[in-house]
Amino acid sequence: MKRNEEIVEILEAYDLTGSYRAAAELAGCDHHTVRRYVLLRESGQPPVAREHRARPIDDYLDKVEELVARSNGRVRADVVHERITAMGFTGGERTTRRTVAETKARLRAGQRRVFRPWVTEPGLWLQWDWAEGPRVDGRRTNLWCAWLAWSRFRVVLAVFDRTLPTIVACLDATLRRLGGVPTYALTDNERTVSVDHVAGVAVRHPEIVALARHYGMTIRTCVPADPQSKGGAESTVRIAKADLVPTAANLLPEYRTFGQLETACRAFCDEVNARAHRETRRPPVEMLAEEQARLHRLPERAFTVAFGTTRRVNWDATISVEGVRYSVPHQLVDTRVWARMAGDELIVTAVDPEHGPTEVARHPRSRPGTPVIAAEHYPPPSSAAAAGGQRPPRAATAEEKAFLALGPGAAAWLVEAAGAGARGLRRKMAEAVTLAKLHPPGEVDRALAVAAVAGRFADNDLLRILTHHAGRNDRDGAAVAATVSRVSEDHSLQPGTSAWSGFGRNSRSAPDTPQPTGEPS
Repeated sequence: MKRNEEIVEILEAYDLTGSYRAAAELAGCDHHTVRRYVLLRESGQPPVAREHRARPIDDYLDKVEELVARSNGRVRADVVHERITAMGFTGGERTTRRTVAETKARLRAGQRRVFRPWVTEPGLWLQWDWAEGPRVDGRRTNLWCAWLAWSRFRVVLAVFDRTLPTIVACLDATLRRLGGVPTYALTDNERTVSVDHVAGVAVRHPEIVALARHYGMTIRTCVPADPQSKGGAESTVRIAKADLVPTAANLLPEYRTFGQLETACRAFCDEVNARAHRETRRPPVEMLAEEQARLHRLPERAFTVAFGTTRRVNWDATISVEGVRYSVPHQLVDTRVWARMAGDELIVTAVDPEHGPTEVARHPRSRPGTPVIAAEHYPPPSSAAAAGGQRPPRAATAEEKAFLALGPGAAAWLVEAAGAGARGLRRKMAEAVTLAKLHPPGEVDRALAVAAVAGRFADNDLLRILTHHAGRNDRDGAAVAATVSRVSEDHSLQPGTSAWSGFGRNSRSAPDTPQPTGEPS
């Protein structure tokens, strides 16, 4: 059997000479060989095709094919060689291995699945799947990954669980971000979507059917182990995990709070939807603007049946569930929220007209008499007095308003004087207002502040402080801030005790001399 290069040289020599014998002399072969390759070329057959030669294993091909077919291509070549050797085969094991490999290849070619390419249509298909998200403060999270099949617009949301109410909230948030409802939604066969399979037919969850009816779309589940129906969603999951889950490969920082993870998901969606997609060569956000014309109208109210029972938020930003008070963000006061128990946790959901349902609070289950209050649900105190539990002064009469109008020193004086039980507060407040007509109001307010710090609430104390400040102004020529003198712990008015140091000693060993006092009198 000639090599391919030799066959090409023989044909080239024949084309040059036009004679079998002359070409054979140039190519260094027999003229019959030249004639055979020339006739094969003229008949349309490939001249380089190998001729099948009879082999000793040809008598055992039926047995080899039988063993490969019975094992569905899993039988080993050494096992086949052992079987046919017992039947009389005298060839080598290498020949058997080559024949078994060819037989398995033909078997796979006959069983290969043929996929029809999926030609997407705008406004028709939405897919979603789940990915395991990063841990936030040691707690496991999940990533909801959805995408439109035609525009490739992606939506990634971070959640704590994969329960049915969470699916409802994520789907509603996705549809509101898309600006419409597609005809179909394709997902995996999870228990929250398909409760059972009967004769290969998926039985839908009743709540999922009600959800689909509310939004006017059909929810389908993919065929198990079918890459054609799962490819797009799985690709979105893979990209989201690579860009959001901290690993040794991407070196992302850890997320300390759940809000940081939500911000990262939002930034990821903005990035991948603004850059050109590999298949369409267009940014998904531009294609979404075209696909929105084919989407159905989104209902104004979200599907809230799966969110639990409704509760009215009280004025103290709490709701009552099973006799226990749980806090919610103070912005939700006098609104309606939905509460449900998921295991050992209470999940509170609020529905926004623009952004859809959102999880606003999550508390551990408690028992009656033990309320669960989160400090982050309430605004920070507006002043130091409010932080300490003291209500700041608020004027109720014209006289009180005139006094508090002097400044913060007047408010501090009133709080301290009331706490010290001073008498005649209203009269002294009126005197301060009168003094403000004779002196600058700023000086009176500063004197009140000094009196509050020093605890001077007696009659004429405010006048003495004003006079003291005025004296310092006359001497120095400018107003000087008064300094408060406090009693130091270094000195005392009591006599010292050093005189008692020699009490009880022997008079012969200790002379009778006066002892100085150790502390000033």
